[in-house]
Amino acid sequence: MDVYQRLRDCGYSIPEAPKPVASYLPAKQHNDVVYSSGQTGTINGELTFRGKVANDVSIPDAQQSAKVAVLNCLAAIEITIGDLNRIAEIVRLTGYVASSSGFSLQPQVVEGASRLLLDVFGDKGQHARSAIGVAELPSNAPVEVELIVRVA
Repeated sequence: MDVYQRLRDCGYSIPEAPKPVASYLPAKQHNDVVYSSGQTGTINGELTFRGKVANDVSIPDAQQSAKVAVLNCLAAIEITIGDLNRIAEIVRLTGYVASSSGFSLQPQVVEGASRLLLDVFGDKGQHARSAIGVAELPSNAPVEVELIVRVA
């Protein structure tokens, strides 16, 4: 299965990788494992949504932000490995959700990213996951995502 064709079939494409805003790499490879830096739901440097989930951003919009963030993670990984078809499996997804007081549905938000990975990578997309509620994220983003993948 060609990952790029599967992305197109699912209505997605890999964006240009966001540029780091400080002293870090977008992704780093160690042996056959690649770690992405945290990515938010930006398109061309602009956040798709801003604010805390529940009060400012709806769950469906936050799920969309998680999808864009995971696509940005894949873009960072692509720069590091050259071809996303080299991904043997998605190992772990960590999602951080800027949450309004009392909001406890972080797993529903991060599910947006998980579903995208499963839709695109099939069985290779099955992963361990954490969905963590936080008080604030950079630039008032509602979601930040990190990926760990194993490459062939």
